[in-house]
Amino acid sequence: MPTAIAVTSPDLVLPPLDRQTPPAIVQPGPTLEQSLNAMHTLVEQHGYVIALHAASGADPAVQRLRTVRSVLESDRIAVLGVPLPPLGLALLAQQLRQLSVCDLSPGVLASSARLLAHYIYAGAVLGSVAKLDQVPVPLASHAKSWMPGAQFGVLANPRPQLVRIGQEELPGPEFGTRMLVAAGQPPSDWVTAQLAPAWRVQGVATVPLPEESVRWWGTGRLVEFAAGLHDVSVLYQLVSSVRRDACHWCGLELIGDRCGFCAAPLSSPSAQPPPAVTRALPRGGT
Repeated sequence: MPTAIAVTSPDLVLPPLDRQTPPAIVQPGPTLEQSLNAMHTLVEQHGYVIALHAASGADPAVQRLRTVRSVLESDRIAVLGVPLPPLGLALLAQQLRQLSVCDLSPGVLASSARLLAHYIYAGAVLGSVAKLDQVPVPLASHAKSWMPGAQFGVLANPRPQLVRIGQEELPGPEFGTRMLVAAGQPPSDWVTAQLAPAWRVQGVATVPLPEESVRWWGTGRLVEFAAGLHDVSVLYQLVSSVRRDACHWCGLELIGDRCGFCAAPLSSPSAQPPPAVTRALPRGGT
């Protein structure tokens, strides 16, 4: 059985792109007892579990996940906080689900989350940035957000950026991506009509807006988007091109400078952050 990929909310589970992509599991459950039983079953069936959650904010679900891991005394459960907005986190979970059926060890799969997140372009169109605290906002933009009809394009990942729609452009990826769009209120077609063509995405899919998005972006007047790699062969090429090491603490394979399961840093003197491998990715275009 492939390594299980878990998320903390049902609205972070995206539809599979093909029949080979396993479903995501929602953890934790409603109660601690249910969570313990479900996680124990997952570990027994899949061997290892990778649970993703947003790195920002205090989420009771994350505390319960850590409690479950502690009570089960299991080193086969990875609880990974990722600094992505909700739709970007859902996309990352989908990518890990695609890779879970490949010949990647659980340790490599878990530590690849940080690498893959770097190649996800996640942002939103906002009607106001007055309550946005996840991305640096200039004082002038705060003032302009009170103007009627103001709209801002915000990129949270991989490099924070804020522009006034109609005056500046958001920088996009230089490799082929597929875009997810989740609309709140009021609706806007700027993402699909202008941003997607400018980024030369290879497809656009509309999905429901995650419940956490309103809190994360500080407003309900938004359209959230996330663009990332979608071809499993390209994802595999990206991850497998990075040097692998053994974790000195738990012994699992890893890429990068930290183990995804025990969080131990790579102690080898030759340890380096994941190299830039954009050159291995196909350029944008259809």
